[in-house]
Amino acid sequence: MAAVRVRQHVNPLAQKYCTPVNPLEWEQVYAKSSQPLHVDIGCAKGRFVLQMAQTEPNWNFLGLEIREPLVVEANQWRSELGLTNLHYLYCNANNSLQPLLSSLTPGILQRVTIQFPDPWFKTRHAKRRVVQPKLVAELANYLAVGGVVFLQSDMEFIAVEMRDRFAENPAFARVGADEWLTENPLQVQTEREIFTQNKGEPIYRALFQKVLNAEKKNINTNS
Repeated sequence: MAAVRVRQHVNPLAQKYCTPVNPLEWEQVYAKSSQPLHVDIGCAKGRFVLQMAQTEPNWNFLGLEIREPLVVEANQWRSELGLTNLHYLYCNANNSLQPLLSSLTPGILQRVTIQFPDPWFKTRHAKRRVVQPKLVAELANYLAVGGVVFLQSDMEFIAVEMRDRFAENPAFARVGADEWLTENPLQVQTEREIFTQNKGEPIYRALFQKVLNAEKKNINTNS
């Protein structure tokens, strides 16, 4: 299949991305819609969740991506492999999470990943970054208690911003006492992660868990 050429940066505040998606008919999306759901926000070409879906067939996976050509191509790969626990959706996560997640059976959403998002370096473009307080609040509303959010970036200032926004929400508790996780807790690495590691450059990772009470605390993974 020929490679799809798409823009590297897409402004999520542009008019064409302002309309939220309609809720999905989950029973039509997945062969077993009652399986736990993992949502990858900003999945790009979708190869991370493509591998995850094959590695963990007892989970369902949803990749969200704002660049439509990548979604079309990723769904073609999914269909060619016959994967019935994977779906890609063209949408703007900053205005589409609520209608998507509100249609889920409570407790289904158990894992979320946000990995190497577009940093939007200029301060005046900070509102274009994907991890905004509203997105964190929506995940707090719909993630199952005990569910996790995994964040990583090769840009320290972006990782700090993402980490701090989740830490500020009382629904989440940070996993681990160290400043950053040294290893990826999942079974699959993204292409950007592998590329960055091969260059010997640092990756900043943080894991958060949805907790019952509102009290913020650290969870020591070694205990």
